[in-house]
Amino acid sequence: MSAAPRTETISSESGLASLSGSWDDLVRSMPRPSPFLLHGWISEWWRHYGEGATLAVHIARRDDRLVGALPLCRRQRLGLRVTEFLGGTKASLADLMLAPGENGHTGLLLALRAASSCGDFADLFGMPERSRLAAALPPGSLALIERVEAPVLDLTGGWDAVYETRLSSKARADRRRRSRQLAAQGAVDVTVARTDDELATALDEAFRLYELRWRGRRDAGSFAGRVGRGFHRAALLRLAREDIPRLVTLSVDGRAIAFSLYLQLERTIYGVAMGFDPAFARFAPGSETLYRSLETAAGEGVQRVEFLGAAAEHKLRFTDRLEPIHEGIGLASTLRGRAAVEVFTRGIRVRRRLKRSQAAQRLYYRVPRLGRS
Repeated sequence: MSAAPRTETISSESGLASLSGSWDDLVRSMPRPSPFLLHGWISEWWRHYGEGATLAVHIARRDDRLVGALPLCRRQRLGLRVTEFLGGTKASLADLMLAPGENGHTGLLLALRAASSCGDFADLFGMPERSRLAAALPPGSLALIERVEAPVLDLTGGWDAVYETRLSSKARADRRRRSRQLAAQGAVDVTVARTDDELATALDEAFRLYELRWRGRRDAGSFAGRVGRGFHRAALLRLAREDIPRLVTLSVDGRAIAFSLYLQLERTIYGVAMGFDPAFARFAPGSETLYRSLETAAGEGVQRVEFLGAAAEHKLRFTDRLEPIHEGIGLASTLRGRAAVEVFTRGIRVRRRLKRSQAAQRLYYRVPRLGRS
């Protein structure tokens, strides 16, 4: 039997930076690889959002080789010390990561190390249903609560097959009609930005369109705002070195009117943000850009689409199944922590019931946003 790996906790930014060489190999080995755990992404997240928090990245090494990692951090919330995933609510599909061939004992060592140093309790948003971390922890120590539906599309049959089977003949005819109407407005062009130089320019237009799309309404994402824009620009430009981002832009006479931004990893694409100019809404530019994105991805050999987020109507049209994302709450180590876990879990379940109410959804999206940065 091989010796147990050596575990340690990284608590400095320089220590996190030193892991860049082999970290992404762990990400790519995940059962459901998350580009939101790639080293470039989490490093920029920490740089933009880590103020006031403490790094707690638990790792395992075997013969100086990185074989496991659990990327966490701790921050104060309402007077409590709360452990979160490194990446916060942007860490979709975050989980314990293990190198191929590592057994459950390595995962157990990392899980127990995290549990013994999580502060008052842990609030881990983004976990998959079949989470390695949840499986490694003692039963009942972490409650998994479904938060978003996370639609998934199988693209192995190619875009043409998906297009013919998922869109009715009427929907396809409507698309052709809108395309003709849009072409009457000017020269229509679709571009795909993927290099750092291309993204640097295209992101300016994407931020502008996102702002137009959500102006005056509640924004469920973090793509807007000064910090959000700075984070996404920095993270995407770093990931461009690995050919991960794709930013598809629909333009008329050189004016961008819609975009779709996604990350491409291990033959899977992961949605990040979409937006369009409401002045062109009658031409359904958002849907057109989504179609072009799926077609582009299929042409590159992508076999799976992780739409992530809620099961919105434009996603459900192309959904084979839902593979929900969960929030893990627990690992309470203090009386205050146990009380907080009970309050948080009850509150999340109440919000889930309200969200599922159609009337509540209509009210939510019509309420103007306040205090936006």
